[in-house]
Amino acid sequence: MSPEQRKRIVEAALLAAGEALDVDRLVRLFEQDELPDNPRQAIRDALAALEGDAQHRAYEVVRVASGYRLQVRREYSAWMNRLFEERPPRYSRALLETLALIVYRQPVTRGDIEDVRGVTIGPSIMRTLLERGWIRAVGQRETPGRPTMYGTTPAFLDYFNLKSLDELPPLAEIKALIEPALVDEEADAGGESDQDHAPAETQTQDETPQALAEVVHLPVASSSPAADN
Repeated sequence: MSPEQRKRIVEAALLAAGEALDVDRLVRLFEQDELPDNPRQAIRDALAALEGDAQHRAYEVVRVASGYRLQVRREYSAWMNRLFEERPPRYSRALLETLALIVYRQPVTRGDIEDVRGVTIGPSIMRTLLERGWIRAVGQRETPGRPTMYGTTPAFLDYFNLKSLDELPPLAEIKALIEPALVDEEADAGGESDQDHAPAETQTQDETPQALAEVVHLPVASSSPAADN
């Protein structure tokens, strides 16, 4: 089989899969005699060729934690959003600050987050993050009550186009990215805001949770780079 044909098969797989595919899964698309002696390198070569082909296209080949995928370039997102009636999700500041603390200080417990932010986390916040698959329980701390510790998932890395936690951007950049996704918490009655859950002894008329820049300190990513996909 020629390299050109292998490249087209890999391209078709990435188009059809609807999710990221790692090198091993792409290797399994082929019979043994359809790949050279180093099959993983042959797949990497096909992916590199696809990346070159896509340089002047509206899509790109992106490597994330789970593997490789094809996606529309960000500069075309405004037009692509018009294809769908459903509006993209927007999140409360409380949820995004909670996520940021988990990302940059993991593994953390709910108590850790509440201690830093100064308010109790609303029940919908952790539920939303868990349901989206962005965080997961990673163990229990050896302290009284054995509280659950949380960390991020490969799905979180995939969503934000990251191969590993080592690629996390500076906090100022994250703030710029998430500000457009924030909802007006006062107008979002019944949403994910945790303003109503502040402990009575700490909540005053003027008190609000600390701003994101004040509660997250960089860098605290402790993961190793993702394994070669």
